[in-house]
Amino acid sequence: MSEAISVLRHEHDAILMALSILDRIAEKVRQDDAEPGDVASFLGFLRDFADTCHHGKEEGLLFPAMIAAGLPAESGPVAVMLAEHAEGRDMIAAMRAASEPTLDSARFSDAAAHYAAHMRQHIDKENAVLFPMAEQIIPAATLDALASGFEEHEEKVMGHGRHEELHAMLHDLKARYGA
Repeated sequence: MSEAISVLRHEHDAILMALSILDRIAEKVRQDDAEPGDVASFLGFLRDFADTCHHGKEEGLLFPAMIAAGLPAESGPVAVMLAEHAEGRDMIAAMRAASEPTLDSARFSDAAAHYAAHMRQHIDKENAVLFPMAEQIIPAATLDALASGFEEHEEKVMGHGRHEELHAMLHDLKARYGA
């Protein structure tokens, strides 16, 4: 497996862990036992890590490389993944709307359940279909360049050390919510 795809799969593992935490947070929200600050922090994690960092790498680097290797941009796997990324953003916005200015437990829990199911299915598609396809069609040298591009993306878009801060936040939430 290429380093680039390994990085994306590792991030998927972190997102799957985050979804387990989200399940626990939603359960606590339904029981009126969640800290509103945790909800806001978690939504920040999803925005920064899952979307800006991970989806940013896919949309800005991987998908263009797949298109350059011959996949169509307006149809097929790339178009499906882009549409699912947009759906995920809408679902994060729905969770945020259900938590601000005050936490609406039913709306938040429903939005969280929809997002978690959506992302689990999306990650499964990428791991099982898209990533193996990428490794078949993208030249090895381009895959190597993608790995470097991913590091540059983190520095430029996320800022120095932000990726590590987000992982630390995730592990703190995991410890507190027992996911």
